[in-house]
Amino acid sequence: MTAEAEHQAQSFAPVIDAGAKLLILGSMPGQRSLEQQQYYAHPRNAFWPIMAELLGFDVDLPYNERLAQLTRHGIALWDVLAECRRPGSLDSSIVEQSIRPNDFAALLDLHPTIGAIFFNGAKAEQAFKRYVLPTLSDRQQQLTRQRLPSTSPAHAAMKLSQKKLFWKEQLGSVL
Repeated sequence: MTAEAEHQAQSFAPVIDAGAKLLILGSMPGQRSLEQQQYYAHPRNAFWPIMAELLGFDVDLPYNERLAQLTRHGIALWDVLAECRRPGSLDSSIVEQSIRPNDFAALLDLHPTIGAIFFNGAKAEQAFKRYVLPTLSDRQQQLTRQRLPSTSPAHAAMKLSQKKLFWKEQLGSVL
């Protein structure tokens, strides 16, 4: 296997159902998530603790049940990037020339009930604006978009309590 192939990362299918009202986007799953084939699998990632508190479920539920809690509350989950080269898990290590975004025009056409897109961190928002936004219809470009603080343990500038509060304030108005 070449070094380039070793660092090739591919995202997961979207977690979404017909009642989706909002879409939360990461950039690309980290190494732990890719190994476990689960969104936000790193034990220090704050995503699941935040969502559990916000939606009122046990953070220790099995993965499929946590996903069901999201969809039950109208939340869809995906990543901006379909694939890229990235040694390690840091967004800053993504090789820009290797980026291939997911097909959001098709996803949003299939799920017109989505009214807002929330980005889990700056890289997801930046990649969406650069690679996805120009491909969307006028209606799709008008969807509410908001960046949230990254739940990644690499984003240590903000305490978990601060992240929870920010996520609750932003998502609470849409849920």
